[in-house]
Amino acid sequence: MHVFYTPDIQKCNELPEEEAAHAVRVLRLQAGDEVTLTDGNGNFYRAEISTATNKRCFVNIVETLPQPALWNAHLHIAMAPTKNMDRTEWFAEKATEIGFDELTFLNCRFSERKVIKTERISKILVSAIKQSLKARLPKLNEMTDFNKFITQPFEGQKFIAHCYEGEKPLLKDILHKGEDALVLIGPEGDFSEEEVKTALANGYIPISLGRSRLRTETAALVACHILNLQNQ
Repeated sequence: MHVFYTPDIQKCNELPEEEAAHAVRVLRLQAGDEVTLTDGNGNFYRAEISTATNKRCFVNIVETLPQPALWNAHLHIAMAPTKNMDRTEWFAEKATEIGFDELTFLNCRFSERKVIKTERISKILVSAIKQSLKARLPKLNEMTDFNKFITQPFEGQKFIAHCYEGEKPLLKDILHKGEDALVLIGPEGDFSEEEVKTALANGYIPISLGRSRLRTETAALVACHILNLQNQ
């Protein structure tokens, strides 16, 4: 099945330039061929190519196919990006395949990466929803200062995963099914003690992701998987 990301398909029946190039030049699709589109907002479309030129591809919508929600809450991961961007990109791809709703990058005291370009991450998210046949594209936010982020309102469960001593129940044991959830994941050097105290003061609950010591991207993926499974 050929799936193409067409966010403006309800307004325009032309595939975006990059998607058109893939359809026409790589896959050699022609007028009359059937394709599947997604707008990233919860809909698939069965469509037929009407015109295919060297650089442009137009389609006619045959059928709109809304995709039912695949999980029962808004799932948000906020993480400090890794120094090695390959690891952050790996997380973005795999988390999208599993299923979540929103990703925010955090600028923490011990962050090894203070600047991140979200354009490539956005492309990875698009590729992953097409590969995993999901009709909803996760929301991607720009890097945000930790202290600013944790003071923003969030109507739901708020958790912070850190490595300091103290009572930290397993995320899977305290997560409420069907309720929006947000998990904070720190950098390789962990959150600072002051950041943890500030998060707790703002209503975040400390949690454990298991007995193993995890890298940032692994911890974020484990959190995503728990959130998703508990909301099936």
